Amino acid sequence: MLGRVKGINGDHDISRYPEARLIPGLVLFRWAAPLIFTNAEWFHERSLDAVAALPTPVLWLVITCEPVTSVDVAAADIVARLDETQQAAGIELCFAEMKDPVQHKLKRFGLFSRLGADVFFPTIGEAVNTYLRRYPEVSVEWRKHQSIH
Repeated sequence: MLGRVKGINGDHDISRYPEARLIPGLVLFRWAAPLIFTNAEWFHERSLDAVAALPTPVLWLVITCEPVTSVDVAAADIVARLDETQQAAGIELCFAEMKDPVQHKLKRFGLFSRLGADVFFPTIGEAVNTYLRRYPEVSVEWRKHQSIH
């Protein structure tokens, strides 16, 4: 999971920076491997664990995908299942920093149209800012305690 660290720009692994602040209701989950059949179940479990670890009710789960270099059809099925699980819980599944070739594969698998183009963000910052605009009550409280870079 990623959070904001005072005095350091960007979002950082909270296991390395335990003082990092999380944005209420927003899980930034970084997946740092190709998303393929051999690790798809692990991805699913780790994503659910990240949501369960947030101390406040979760509204958005953003998978940060910059390190993801590939996705296969088995993993696309897992992403579809994750989306169903999250929707049932009232959580919107989003993606940030997904490489174009990976997005193209999701389009071929039919997942891109199912999820909708509006859940794909070019940067983590864009995803965070959109979340904070959509939930102004979170934004006000968050901005009281943290400067957003």
